[in-house]
Parts: sequence; structure tokens; C-alpha cells
Amino acid sequence: MDLEIAGAYIYFTIPVFGGIPVTQTMLSQLIVTIVLCWAFVFLGKDLRKDKPSGRQVMVEKGVSLIQSLVAESMGPQNVHWTPFVATIFLSSLLGSYIGLTGFLRSTTADLSCVIVWAVMVSVIIWYNNIKHNGFLGWLKGFTEPIAVMTPMNIISEIAQPVSMAFRHFGNLAGGGVITSLIYTSLSLASTVV
Repeated sequence: MDLEIAGAYIYFTIPVFGGIPVTQTMLSQLIVTIVLCWAFVFLGKDLRKDKPSGRQVMVEKGVSLIQSLVAESMGPQNVHWTPFVATIFLSSLLGSYIGLTGFLRSTTADLSCVIVWAVMVSVIIWYNNIKHNGFLGWLKGFTEPIAVMTPMNIISEIAQPVSMAFRHFGNLAGGGVITSLIYTSLSLASTVV
């Protein structure tokens, strides 16, 4: 019995650095990025203070909603992270929905995409901890609450991006499985009827 594991389809390979494969996921992420950039430019043009348009009012309400979510979860001193959080959120949302086209692969269905997001977020967290506490203060944080916990705290820091990636991937993969089960059961029910 042969076991075959297949990932995203490779469209072509760029012949540099030993070959860089361009996959379905990379193409989908490029399309998501282009759509988000276009939407941000479109929604951000012709802004007026005196007489805002309906589009501007909707965008301002959306930005206020995300700012309040960031302030509630990260604290009001971290509201400046709203654009980053919104970009990751919208990339995940649109990347999940792009798979509904039938010919593009959902970006969040590829574990490598969510791992990159999780590692990027963890590195930003580590950088900010070092920036605010100093390198020695960051290292000292591993010894809290007691020095015996140092190995566990180090393992926890390393496991954090892996945990974030697998939770995000698992939630979306589970949703895909449940959706396919519902489609299959409805298809069987319609043939019976």
C-alpha cells in the first residue's frame, strides 16, 4: 500500500536558487493581496471631513470596530497595531473565501501560509518585548515566576507559533470537513427524495 501526500498544485518553477515552485496557494495569496490593496486604495480615496460619503461612513465604522476590538484585547496602548491586525484578519477571511471560487485554493488551507503568519506574529511579539524590557529583561522573563520554570517557559515560547498555526489551520480544515459532510448528506437526501 502506497501512501501519497499531495500539497498545493505547482504551476511552474522559477529557475533561481535551485528552483522556486509557484503553487496554487502562492497564486491565491497574490490575488488576495492585489484585491486587498485595490480595496484599500478604493475605499481610502476621496475622503472628506465636511461631507463624508456613505462609503466613507461605512469604512470609518469598520475601522472603529476593529480599533475597539484591538483596544479590548491588547489594551488601549496598543491601538497602533490596528492596521496590522486588520490586514491579517482580512487576509485570512478573503484567503478562506477565495477557495469558494472552485478553481483557486484557499490560502488558509495550506499549513505553510498560516505558519508564516504565526511565526511573523511571534517575532513581532518577541521584538516588542525586547524593545520595551531590554534584552536582559526579556531573558529574565523566562525565569518567572521561579527559575525552575525556565525550560518550560522557553518551550512555551517556541511552541506558541506552532500552536497558533495549527489552531488556525485546524479550525478552517474542520470547517471544510463539516461543510463537505453536509453537502454529501444533502446530496444523499436529495437522491432518496
